[in-house]
Amino acid sequence: MLEQVDDNIWIAEGTCVDFHGLPYPTRSVVVRLSGGRLWIWSPIALTTELQAAVEALGTVGWLISPNKIHHLFLGDWKAAYPGAEIWGPRSTAEKRTDLPFTGTLDDGMPEAWHGTFEMAHMQGSLVMDELVFFHQPSRTTILADLSENFSDDFLRKNWKPWQRWLARVAGVVEGKAKTPLDWRMSFWQRSKARRARDVILSWQTERVIMAHGTWQREGGQAFLRRVLSWLD
Repeated sequence: MLEQVDDNIWIAEGTCVDFHGLPYPTRSVVVRLSGGRLWIWSPIALTTELQAAVEALGTVGWLISPNKIHHLFLGDWKAAYPGAEIWGPRSTAEKRTDLPFTGTLDDGMPEAWHGTFEMAHMQGSLVMDELVFFHQPSRTTILADLSENFSDDFLRKNWKPWQRWLARVAGVVEGKAKTPLDWRMSFWQRSKARRARDVILSWQTERVIMAHGTWQREGGQAFLRRVLSWLD
């Protein structure tokens, strides 16, 4: 259920969810911090097998929504781990008023994350914002929807021909891995986005994990420059 990426960082692959009629694969990142507490980014559907695998690593301490789209399974994880804290951008907390958010990350991270993570807040869009994380020990940057990198094999198995054509036009296919076109077009305050981009590109990224599509095991710095080139 879990694939180890490096020391104290794993990914979990979930089932597809429906997003505007399109099947989207899901992926979560699990990081073990000092003391054995686990940081769960973009929780996927919680199965018995996944729960056992996660609990073998440590105690679930934090549940993180990187943007207001990535919230579907927060409630299930909170029910399973009532002691876990829920964190995310203010936009997610305002959308999910039914969930007991410990706080929002717009003004910075909890002290317990410092020394393990750096964070950038991508803003400037009329419709969405996103928190981007850098796991310092493994030099891994974690994106939600700022890059979508669907392989041809996945698209042929799951999307109709006209949908695959749209994916190519939008540039969310392997080899391009762009931010979705509709989101790019919604950035009217690009100076804010460029500030976040500059922070992200200052990290010495080795690998990039995103929620949707083929993640990058090497060459992360060059990959991020290409992904964010629309802000040049």
